[in-house]
Amino acid sequence: MTRWNIIRNGHAIEWNVKKGDIHTDDVEMAGFYVADTVTYGMTEDGFKLMHRPTFPTLRLRPNNTHATYQLDIPDENVPKLIIDGEIVNEELTRVEQNGILTLYCADTKNNLEIVHTCYPSTDYRITYEEVTVKNNGNKSVNITVTVKNNEVDQTMGPMGINIMEVSTDFEDRALKTGEEYTYYILFSGRVANEIPDCLLPDYTDPKTELRKRIANIERLTSPMKLDTGNQLLDTMFRFAKIRAGESVFDTKYGLIHSPGGKSYYAATWCNDQVEYAGPYFAYTGDDALIECSANAYRMYMPFMSSKYQPIPSSVIAEGIDYWNGAGDRGDAAMYLYGASRFALTTGDRALAEELRPGIEWCAEYCNRKKNEDGVIASDSDELEGRFPSGTANLCTSTLTYSGYLAASALELELGNPDLAKEYENRAAELRDSIENYFGVDIHGIPTYRYYKECEIMRSWICMPLCVGIYDRSKATVDALTSEYLMKPDGFLTAEGCSTIWDRSTLYALRGIFASGYTDEATKLLLQYSENRLLGERVPYAVEAYPEGARRHLSGESALFCKVITEGLLDIKPTGLNSFSIKPTLPDALDHLYLTNIRAHGIIFDILLEKEGYTVVRNDGTVLAEGKNGEYREVNV
Repeated sequence: MTRWNIIRNGHAIEWNVKKGDIHTDDVEMAGFYVADTVTYGMTEDGFKLMHRPTFPTLRLRPNNTHATYQLDIPDENVPKLIIDGEIVNEELTRVEQNGILTLYCADTKNNLEIVHTCYPSTDYRITYEEVTVKNNGNKSVNITVTVKNNEVDQTMGPMGINIMEVSTDFEDRALKTGEEYTYYILFSGRVANEIPDCLLPDYTDPKTELRKRIANIERLTSPMKLDTGNQLLDTMFRFAKIRAGESVFDTKYGLIHSPGGKSYYAATWCNDQVEYAGPYFAYTGDDALIECSANAYRMYMPFMSSKYQPIPSSVIAEGIDYWNGAGDRGDAAMYLYGASRFALTTGDRALAEELRPGIEWCAEYCNRKKNEDGVIASDSDELEGRFPSGTANLCTSTLTYSGYLAASALELELGNPDLAKEYENRAAELRDSIENYFGVDIHGIPTYRYYKECEIMRSWICMPLCVGIYDRSKATVDALTSEYLMKPDGFLTAEGCSTIWDRSTLYALRGIFASGYTDEATKLLLQYSENRLLGERVPYAVEAYPEGARRHLSGESALFCKVITEGLLDIKPTGLNSFSIKPTLPDALDHLYLTNIRAHGIIFDILLEKEGYTVVRNDGTVLAEGKNGEYREVNV
């Protein structure tokens, strides 16, 4: 079922609200100092609009992952329109999203048209609601609001007293026939001894902040432009770039990319940031996204001691503490994989040299975790014990395998051929061990078991396909798309459960594409995109459900983008100034153009058509050509 439609040539989606519709949803938007999760829709009691401002650099408790200062703003603290002593009864008629949330409402009693536009500040601890009221009636109406400027909350935190405030520039007035009036509501946070951001000397006004939000959306969507001729896929990709890139916060440590989702701010994780987002951001060339990714890799390096204890799963509280409640999740394998690919893709030799010690430490750590069967042991995996993973799981070993290969290419570039060869040999041995240890028949399908004692299907059996191990590709695709795992909304985490994690679903789609089963993957990808972009929970990839209330964590949107870059196009960095590509155009698409890619020190486009593909630098130089499905090494 689709509730939403694509509009504005794929730059926005809309929900035309039918009479009697009862539906609510929420969407998170973020700037460098604030995130705002806005809940909206129609309930049995009428129109609902609620803000939950979140301030990543303010905390309720010291060094706690979930202690970011945030609050659902109670209705009584938000200015509501009043006419003749009664609060205006608004009915939602249309909703539009394009990185900004716009809600169109009507008040039939007073013949008013009311538009709410919600957006975060880019550079301040403020989030906004612009309200425009138009009088479509035949007489003037006197309008006022329930409250104007007030303090919502005052709570002690480790940095002092946190204060959350609501203010407005609304002025009482008579609204004449045909006249419209725009005012702004500001939701802000600060510490008691700080000047409110709206009083700072460099602060401008809400209109300027709206323009800055629009510019920020353009900044995030300009690189990596996708044109497939399929509006659904192109629009989903555009929205994914917004969510993946906006969740970056300016902290004491510097820029930190964080998952968001009302829980995870001013902190970084070895899976979400190091493994998922960093390697994708390397293709954007965006200064902020490159910097926050480099910071994610830097933040783990102080924990890499000569004792080779596990690195933490997360560095929290603006980079000053860590969380390691799930033990060793294979975090060093995630780092080895993510940092090596990121360093190669940026093409920045100085940055590669800076990250090299961390990559080498993780390679050695993984080697020390090799068990007697030659695979890599870990306490759990990125699901942190929610599902069994044995003492050695497929994710940790395949990430290590791919990490060794990328680290080998990096060492060769940085003038260390002996270590490069050692990593290459380790990868070859590990590949054999992965086959011998994990390769097995389940339900008569010769695919992989997730860990030694596992006798049921698991969605993470897709991992060999994602790292270029195709020995069991057909059987693994058959297993993933079987009745045991595949559901209309994604792949079950484990056979027989009811839980779907988008991260394993998106990895599976990427692996099915990369292994050459393009048409099967396209059908699944389009179905997934329709559900996430136009269904009941929109417009981004979600974390999981029923766990987590389908939070729109930012890393999942990065994984969606990687379905295109590392799946359908099968791009892999092979050096600071080289990459490989093996794109295949599905029958369902007429073409695929991915343009303004900024990696390996250049800007280039990939143009894929029925006849074949071309890789073109922005100066017009053709870097590579090939037929669909042909492997090419591209030197820039």
